[in-house]
Amino acid sequence: MTQNCLGKIRSHYARFSEKEKQVADFILKNPESIIHSTINELADDLNVAEATVFRFCKRIGFKGYQAMKIALASEVMAPITQIHEEIKEDDNEKTVAEKIFKSNIQTLENTLQMLDYDSIQKAVHLLLKANRVEFYGTGGSSVIAMDAYHKFVRAGIKAFSFTDSHFQIMSASQLGPDDVAVVISHSGTNKDTINILNVAKKAGAKAIGITGFPKSPISQKVDVALFTSSEETEYRSEALASRIGQLSLIDALYVNMMILNKEEAQKSLERVREAISETRI
Repeated sequence: MTQNCLGKIRSHYARFSEKEKQVADFILKNPESIIHSTINELADDLNVAEATVFRFCKRIGFKGYQAMKIALASEVMAPITQIHEEIKEDDNEKTVAEKIFKSNIQTLENTLQMLDYDSIQKAVHLLLKANRVEFYGTGGSSVIAMDAYHKFVRAGIKAFSFTDSHFQIMSASQLGPDDVAVVISHSGTNKDTINILNVAKKAGAKAIGITGFPKSPISQKVDVALFTSSEETEYRSEALASRIGQLSLIDALYVNMMILNKEEAQKSLERVREAISETRI
């Protein structure tokens, strides 16, 4: 898969340190010059340590400076079509629709490139061993939590989700060491969601977090953290754009569980189909 260096820099930007943002700003403004610069020259130009540049390259998913340069060179020499939105007021309906779809595709590609597959594996095994799985999210994230509940309960998992934050806290307080709380928050800083997570952890439950910020309070508190990537635009907030990545992460967990628990999952799906069929008039 082609690695979109500039897109990865934009999608990670909010998570960079101040020094890393300095490197990012320079690359975004002068991508061609980077191709012909050594790591020493770039560090000197920006008055930062070489280690800062190296960490920046690792942060956006490259093994080092040279690997980033190679990806950047192929991107600059054969520029891809700009696919993040840049929606304008005079765009017609077709153009707006195309830009939205392309932006969603970019969100998925950026999220895929930053996936930690060890974390995916750990999350799947926690879910498989769980006696009870609860999905938590407030505001827009509550919709993602309900979607996850809809999938997992069909697969025979003892899954639960509530849209009301008070119900979520009450339910979290009843979890135990054999249960798993899946907490969804793009910012990772939502106070209600953090309270719910604290209650679940105090009750002894394991926790999986789906968020957009590795250094957020939720990311630091959960047992396994999974991250999505998205870009904010004039007409869509970063949180709104992140939903497509969150839904895809949930799908990845669900399908992995279906494969590892195929026999029981198939039986559960059949029971669901029969129950729905019997209620139809």
